[in-house]
Amino acid sequence: MDRKMANRKLIRLSQLKSKLATENLEEIDWVTFGVIVKKVTPQSANNGRTFSIWRLNDLRDLNQFVSLFLFGEVHKEHWKTDQGTV
Repeated sequence: MDRKMANRKLIRLSQLKSKLATENLEEIDWVTFGVIVKKVTPQSANNGRTFSIWRLNDLRDLNQFVSLFLFGEVHKEHWKTDQGTV
């Protein structure tokens, strides 16, 4: 993990909104981690393609979360991932 995180900045999901407002994250090599705390049943878009929505949290502030939309190959490969997975 130390090798993978070398020269990268950890930004917690619960801090992401404030960091986006105060820092130019496009110029920083950053990483975040999240736990799938809620999964919505896969849905169909207007074009007929199926997608998933996951709610991610860092378990520090359960009121702060990020919604992740999975489409295409990512949806096909990961839609069965269990809630609680990091």
